[in-house]
Amino acid sequence: MEVIVYNSKGEDTGKKVSLSDEVFGITPNQHAIYLDVKQYLANQRQGTHKAKERAENAHSTRKLKKQKGTGGARAGSAKSPVFVGGGTIFGPRPRDYSFKLNKKVKSLARQSAYAVKAQSNSISVIDSIALEAPRTKDYIQFLNDLNVTGRKTLLILPDVNTNVVLSSRNVQKAKVTTAAQVNTYDLMNADQLLISEEALSTIQTLFQQ
Repeated sequence: MEVIVYNSKGEDTGKKVSLSDEVFGITPNQHAIYLDVKQYLANQRQGTHKAKERAENAHSTRKLKKQKGTGGARAGSAKSPVFVGGGTIFGPRPRDYSFKLNKKVKSLARQSAYAVKAQSNSISVIDSIALEAPRTKDYIQFLNDLNVTGRKTLLILPDVNTNVVLSSRNVQKAKVTTAAQVNTYDLMNADQLLISEEALSTIQTLFQQ
């Protein structure tokens, strides 16, 4: 599959590059994508939620009323969950939500995500992007020139570019990452992938190893 290479002003450079069938041409494995996205979201959870249970409540432990003869149910301390201010029954406890996923499954998930975007024509290749200084309006102009303003975009670069990262940081629905750090969630969450020509070569090399 061949795609047109654009410059940073959204102009056709006259060049075309081939998207490797080994990465972009496979049949997407939807279950692998699901597992990798599920793991990513699980890893974002802090798991620090906590509610006080009966043993941790600060109320007195004295018996509230005599055991018999009141006409009501017997009651012990005010820590009981049936009273206002009492402990919580089966309340949330701190826990780790992360789980293990094999490297081959994660690799297949990323390949599948690239394939999904390729099949929906949601990949644009640019020759390069260079910003002289971190300026938000310059990055907004870059998106305008590529006609992707208002869409969720993921710009994939070969290496970290501080000026580009800082310029995009305050732009809604825009994210910048590198070919080595991209994850399945970001790929699937984006409406349009903007891949630099050099990053495309890096991506295809990574999956051929």
